[in-house]
Amino acid sequence: MSILFRVLPLGQRIVTRVKPEASLQPLEQLKSLRQQVEAELQDFLTAQSNYFTSIAPELKPAASSLSAFVVNGGKRFRPLFAAVGAIGAGSNLSQAEIRAFASLELLQACALVHDDLMDASDTRRGEPAIHKLFESMHSAEKYQGKATQFGLSASVLIGDLALIWSDQMLNSSGIKSESLLAALSVHDEMRVELIAGQYLDVFEQARGTQSVAQALNIARYKSAKYTIERPLHLGAAIAIPDPLMRAQIVSIYSEFGLPLGEAFQLRDDLLGVFGDPKVTGKPAGDDLREGKRTVLMAMTHDRISGAAEAEFTQEFGNHDISESAIARLQEIIAETGAAMHVEDLIEELTSTALEALNRDEIVPQARELLTEMAIIATKRNM
Repeated sequence: MSILFRVLPLGQRIVTRVKPEASLQPLEQLKSLRQQVEAELQDFLTAQSNYFTSIAPELKPAASSLSAFVVNGGKRFRPLFAAVGAIGAGSNLSQAEIRAFASLELLQACALVHDDLMDASDTRRGEPAIHKLFESMHSAEKYQGKATQFGLSASVLIGDLALIWSDQMLNSSGIKSESLLAALSVHDEMRVELIAGQYLDVFEQARGTQSVAQALNIARYKSAKYTIERPLHLGAAIAIPDPLMRAQIVSIYSEFGLPLGEAFQLRDDLLGVFGDPKVTGKPAGDDLREGKRTVLMAMTHDRISGAAEAEFTQEFGNHDISESAIARLQEIIAETGAAMHVEDLIEELTSTALEALNRDEIVPQARELLTEMAIIATKRNM
């Protein structure tokens, strides 16, 4: 990697060029970019946590839990897609750009903290979900009131803090003013789409409907767009602030990002039912326990009938479901062919996405990196 430094009077190190060398293998380039994202997150979280806890020492659990949540987990897909999107648009990547892209991890943290609360999920990445962590803290310290309410309140506020810090990290990243203005436009759209998808998910859970079309639409807005398409757009916006000049590459990124994002979410659907807890950080069959209305569940509903349907309906969404009942529901899903259909759809969407990269507008280095990331995003271990 070519990294140039200059030393300021106070000894501060400034990285003026951080683009990974094209001579490295794609996986090595992505590893390098991820390490840079990790470093920026660590620096930002340390500084902001110190300020936050200076307000009152009682705030330390909130700051430390959010910092640990961000630093100790996650594949950094969103910052990586944004960084590669910028490379594809001709950027050499400055440290300020890496910092701006890293802010997407805090947006992701907000979404996950609130998602766990809305889904009543007990764990995340093998650790207690934030609301359960503070619920346990309330019980251990023998505070007044209800432990569940304290956990709920704390998780809402910590999720909000993650959102604020995400904005702050982007706004203070040091990217050029015209790049920041262009980025904010994409950033706003991305957050609105995320909230829209999340609300539609909650709404469908409440209605109890099973629609493949609606589940696909929710997957697009709740996950696909803000995981891949919009981060790519964000990278392009920072690299090329003029919307007319970047229009063509943004269009290509949508052709690539939307189907790949949907394939990414469909892989999550499969992992939520068949995933290994050591890989997912969630209990086996967690989507079955939570009664998640995913594309996989909608396809199963369309294919199931008779005694199997009655058996499935009785246990689906049961938070106290036994391991044997989970195994039986997994068996029913497999027997309907829904899981195989989702696998086929993942392959089809991924192929469509990769075809979009065969364009001269995208530099070869970015094309190689995006191809590698497509494989990583859709071939995660079960």
